[in-house]
Amino acid sequence: MGRILMNIEKLSDRGVFAFLFLYGLLIRLPFFFRDYVDRDESSFIIMGQSVVDGHLPYTQLWDIKPPVIFFFFALIIYVFGKSFIAIRLIGVALVAITAFFTYKLTNINNAKRIALCFGALCVILQSLFGSLQGVMSEHIAMAFFTPAIYFMAKTKTKASTWLLCGVLVGLGLMVKLNLAYVALFLGCTILTLDFIKIRSIKSLSSSMLFGIGVLIVIVACFLPYYLTDNSSLWWKSVVEAPLAYAGARQYSPFKLLMYLMPCLLLFWIGFKKGIFQFKNRATVFLLAATLGTILAFIKSGRVNGHYLILIYPVILPLVATTFSKASAIRFKYSTTMIIALLALIPMESYLEYYAIFKNKTEKNTFYNGEGITVPAYFEHNQLSTNNVYFAEYHIGYWMMGIQPITKAATQPSNVLKDEMFFAYDNPRKTGEEELKHILEVIKPQYIVTRKNRRVFDEKKKAVNFYINLQLLTSYTPLDTIDNAIIHKRQHLEVQ
Repeated sequence: MGRILMNIEKLSDRGVFAFLFLYGLLIRLPFFFRDYVDRDESSFIIMGQSVVDGHLPYTQLWDIKPPVIFFFFALIIYVFGKSFIAIRLIGVALVAITAFFTYKLTNINNAKRIALCFGALCVILQSLFGSLQGVMSEHIAMAFFTPAIYFMAKTKTKASTWLLCGVLVGLGLMVKLNLAYVALFLGCTILTLDFIKIRSIKSLSSSMLFGIGVLIVIVACFLPYYLTDNSSLWWKSVVEAPLAYAGARQYSPFKLLMYLMPCLLLFWIGFKKGIFQFKNRATVFLLAATLGTILAFIKSGRVNGHYLILIYPVILPLVATTFSKASAIRFKYSTTMIIALLALIPMESYLEYYAIFKNKTEKNTFYNGEGITVPAYFEHNQLSTNNVYFAEYHIGYWMMGIQPITKAATQPSNVLKDEMFFAYDNPRKTGEEELKHILEVIKPQYIVTRKNRRVFDEKKKAVNFYINLQLLTSYTPLDTIDNAIIHKRQHLEVQ
């Protein structure tokens, strides 16, 4: 690694990508064997399996994301089968692609050594500190968006490239809808730069090609629903439901401002020191993408940890330029220091390496997690899987080869998100009604919950009381598997 850093000017793009991929693999490899890292990833897998089984997203199961993400997971499952390793390895490739183009964007205004450091930092920020080791929608979206921004930032861009950029942005948009603000800002930037340069009707050509590329993807996603008479389902699921969801759950303005303060500080330094120049094409597109992402955060009213993946690739090149050119905060790059930091930062990964080898010693398998051990318990004890409700560890549905107990239960927390029920014409209108339908009408033979934890968010006191009462009066704890409790309905024989 030291030799690579000292001879970075000689390193080819292929070599840089290989380094970023291998570094990402080192950090993320021990998490390949977990059942799930984040609930969202499990939901994407379940929805992807539904597509593999021949169903359009939203028709059999439902989750609040645009359809490309479900087709993406469906493709992995179709090619590799039920493989956590394949899914997580594709995740490494996504992280490496985003980090590589972050490196390329940084290298436009900075030396290669600086660019590589920030490319490696992009790998770290996409892989550590929270539930980022799984394959999140943000990983997929930015693997499309970041190359598009790089192609836009190049001095000379061909007509066909503008179309490609539009397609890439459209794909990212159909993975993460709130990137619509970024797409709009990028489109306006293309139009503005061309108008300043050409000052004629020809200035519309690039932005039109970009817009056509975006529309091609949106139309391609909509067409299967139109042909199957599901246009309304597509519109409500892709457009209206996310808006309703954002309106129903808002952070306080002060908490949102706290997340955005580093960006505001960066802008203040960059403009005060004269570092951000509007004549610099790369800077203009990066600023447009950053501002679009900030607006997306503000409009959604929330910034979860994995949302920040959306801003890292576009803000890191701006940070690099600021650090390297602002004399007040200039620093020297030490090869030894950089190697030490790259080796020490992934402490979370090293702990996970220890955990999987410990699991291998104790249970003779690297795979771990209740989403794996609970289905194995059902199989070992020959328990019926005809009527199981995973109130937690819902990746177990996929492992057992069964469907979630209702459409709303595709993701456990969706059971109570009644603001989204209209999108798929749920007969129940409130979360309380949905939960009552599950427990008193469907009457699951087995319910899986998490040990020593509330079933639902602590703020949902009434529904937590209700489900606990049902578990107390109608179910008997059958067994505890790791941190999962399997409850069996009373007065029912195992089929």
